[in-house]
This record gives sequence, structure tokens and C-alpha cells, in this order.
Amino acid sequence: MDYFCSMVKIGNIELGEFPLLLAPMEDVSDPPFRQVCKENGADMMYTEFVSSEGLIRNAVKSVRKLDIFPYERPIGIQLFGSDVETMAECTKISTEVNPDLIDINYGCPVKKVACRGAGAALLQDIPLMARMTEAVVKATHLPVTVKTRLGWDDSTKNIEEVAERLQDVGIQALTIHGRTRAQLYKGEADWSLIAKVKNNPRIKIPIFGNGDIDSPEKALEYKNRFGVDGIMIGRAAIGYPWIFNEIKHYFQTGEYLPAPNMEQRVNAATQHLKFSVEWKGETLGILEMRRHYSNYFKGLPNFKEHRMKLVQSMNLEEILETLDFVKREYEGVTLETKAKVVEYGGVD
Repeated sequence: MDYFCSMVKIGNIELGEFPLLLAPMEDVSDPPFRQVCKENGADMMYTEFVSSEGLIRNAVKSVRKLDIFPYERPIGIQLFGSDVETMAECTKISTEVNPDLIDINYGCPVKKVACRGAGAALLQDIPLMARMTEAVVKATHLPVTVKTRLGWDDSTKNIEEVAERLQDVGIQALTIHGRTRAQLYKGEADWSLIAKVKNNPRIKIPIFGNGDIDSPEKALEYKNRFGVDGIMIGRAAIGYPWIFNEIKHYFQTGEYLPAPNMEQRVNAATQHLKFSVEWKGETLGILEMRRHYSNYFKGLPNFKEHRMKLVQSMNLEEILETLDFVKREYEGVTLETKAKVVEYGGVD
């Protein structure tokens, strides 16, 4: 069944008929990565998630994550924490940098977060989750949204109750990752419960689905099959920001866009690298860019030698020269069009 799509709005933020959102991913979705995704069709993006305790302590890493740029709008700052008052105070600080919305992370499954009572841990205490969410809503004039999972484990899939409770205290959109905390990123995402939330007559806010979308045809299938208001894409965009425009083109025409050629791949990686160095400084910018090269050039034959040069050099000019050599060496080589989900062991 094909669902009619009207304009999706979060508060006064207009996102189009079926927005594609870039998921917040720790150590991935920083401003340089967000820039290449925005240029390739992402409709809305989020910061890496910000520790409320770190922000209150004025920790450099947490404060830096509040950096947003005009090209990124609309953009949300994503927060996580375990203490209601700290989350409210962190919300006030975040509001001052003028994002378009505040998002709360109730989905992060990793131990260092969940075992501290934050992220997905709140799925085990819905009253606390509701109190925390209400405090965040009251602490800002901006729209507040939430990203979460189906539940803590298979025996506690409480997302339907969560959605109703959080809507009641004022959130204006909900993104649901179709796995439990216990699943981490394993197994297949279950979108049937996401559809149940969307089809609940009590639910009036936009519902976005997240999990396993790695191709245009899968995006269209899930759009029609589950009736969500939009899709959030995470791992499939790592090293492949073109997936957003590919999905949009496929929706409109039923055809694939031509695969990004080697010049486009190298140009995206180069832009990403230069902004990374500009924003983080040369040493950190080079080091943190290393995780992206294998994804930008995934599937290239005999690429190991070039990849080793890219990840071993600490000299920006040498890295740029290697990228330029790759562009010339693989000119005319075309890889498959659609993206593939890559391994990601970070935090969402």
C-alpha cells in the first residue's frame, strides 16, 4: 500500500513530504561528516550525542559538540544523561547556541552509557523517562524530540507505552530504532512495532523509523509497508553520503542514480578531511579521519597499499597527494550504486 504523505513538521520546522534524517553517531556524525551528508541530500541532522554531565562540567569534548554551522540547518543537538536536573540544565545551555531542536537519546545500548543509567537504560524506568523528558521540554522554547529503541529486551518491548507517555509530556517527534537494547546492532531490525506506534490513533506526532535501511528500494519498501513519516539513516551513510539523494531519486523515478565515480568519491573524502583538519586541528583531524577511508573506497580492487598510506601518514600534504593518486589510478572504475551497511560499534 502506498501512503499519502503530507508535509512533515516538527514544531515549525518543515521537513518535506518524507524526510531522510542522518542519525547521530558518536565519533562519526561530526560537522565535517554532516557537511558531506547535507550536500548529498540529508534533510535533517543531529550532533553527536552530548553528555549532560560533561557539558555541566564544561568538558572540552562535550562543549565542542555544540558547534553547529549555518549549512547544517535544520539541526538538533542530542543530549543524554541519567539525572533529571542535570538534563534540564544541559538543555538550557544547549538552547543558547540556537539549534533548531533538542533531541534526547534514550536508545544508546553501549555499556558505558546504559550502565550509568542513561541512554537505553531509561527504557527500564518509564516514569523516570517521562519526568526527564518533561523537564527538558520545560527547559527550552525549542521543539524536543526523542530517539529510542523497542525496549530493553525481548520480554520488555514497551515502545507503545513509551511513545504515548512521551507525547503526553510534550515531545514533538519520535525516532524508533527497530531493535532492543539487548540486540545492540545484531539481528534484523523489527519495524512492525514501529508501524504499531505510527498507527496508534493516540499518536499525533511524526514517527521516524531507523534500522537497516541500506538501499533505495528498501527505503521505498519500508516507507510503503510501515507508513512511517520519514527514515533515519545511520551506518549506511558512513563513507556513502550519496545514499540520501539516491533514495530521493528512486522515490521519484523508480530508477537508480549513477554510482558516484572515483572523482566524486575522492572529492568527498578530501572535503571531509580538510574540514576535519580545519575544525579539529591537523593532528586530531588526520587521526579521526582514518576511520572513514575504507568506507569511502570500499570494494576498490588492490586498495590496501593506498589505504595504508592514508592511515599511516600524519602529513596532510602527503595524504592529499595519495587521494589525488587514487583519483587518477582508479579513474573509470565504478562500484555498485546502492550503499551497504558498514560495521559500526559506536554510539547512536
